[in-house]
Amino acid sequence: MSHPETPSPRLIRAITPGWMWVPALIAVAALAGPVIALGAATDPSRLVGALTAPAARDAVVLSLATSGISTAICLFLGLPLAVLLHRLRGPGWRSAVLAVLRLVLVIPLVLSPVVSGLALLHLWGRQGLAGQGLEALGLSVAYTPAAVVLVQVFVALPFLTVAALSSLEGVDGDLELAAANSGASAAQILRHVTFPLAAPGIVLGALLAFARALGEYGATITFAGSVAGSTRTIPLQIELAFNSSDPEAALGLALLLIGFYLLVIGSAALAVLLLRRGREDGRAGRPLG
Repeated sequence: MSHPETPSPRLIRAITPGWMWVPALIAVAALAGPVIALGAATDPSRLVGALTAPAARDAVVLSLATSGISTAICLFLGLPLAVLLHRLRGPGWRSAVLAVLRLVLVIPLVLSPVVSGLALLHLWGRQGLAGQGLEALGLSVAYTPAAVVLVQVFVALPFLTVAALSSLEGVDGDLELAAANSGASAAQILRHVTFPLAAPGIVLGALLAFARALGEYGATITFAGSVAGSTRTIPLQIELAFNSSDPEAALGLALLLIGFYLLVIGSAALAVLLLRRGREDGRAGRPLG
């Protein structure tokens, strides 16, 4: 697989208007400035104490655990949805079904977090459509870690599905057809052809879903509440610390959350790079390494 030739500096200057540097640098400053200011406002000598407080530790453990569980659920639910969205392309009823599914998929992306929390409350709450049945069975969802997971799945599932779908659309259909003509089952084609070729997008989607779940706030506090050790995730603990006149704890947790995000971004970039390199080496018939 050949890479597109990198344009020379002379060509870049010839096709890029110089004035574009001004708004581009302003955009970078607008994005990076608040994060830099946050780091500058933190007292390193008090940071360790703020992060090792029991409330902070509980919030971090709860956030990482629920985000990991919700990401696994997003993979279990989102990959089949992405495959179906990819396969349903075509005229007639397929086009109509695809349009409806895509509409459902983007709903969590455009809803206000508070509206998302209210919607989840009316579905899974004690008086909700599904919650009433669960209460009759002695199962309560609201104000438990399960509520946090439900919120995270609702807001993060579209990220995984969209990223996986984008990667699936780049898979060569002729390879799947060749596998089918060779006698492979549908499941074998997915496992050995489709998913390996779409792996970069799937991994990227999973990491994006994890990051989105980790940072969810509005829907969580609306539906799951802010119960210490049960539903109080990192964003909720940050808000509580800030309103309780403990800015150091709020700043410390905020920086820790940003650190998690940077780790996720770095992991995503490395994973996608390695997967693409491995796929290209496999196509070229070269050993990996």
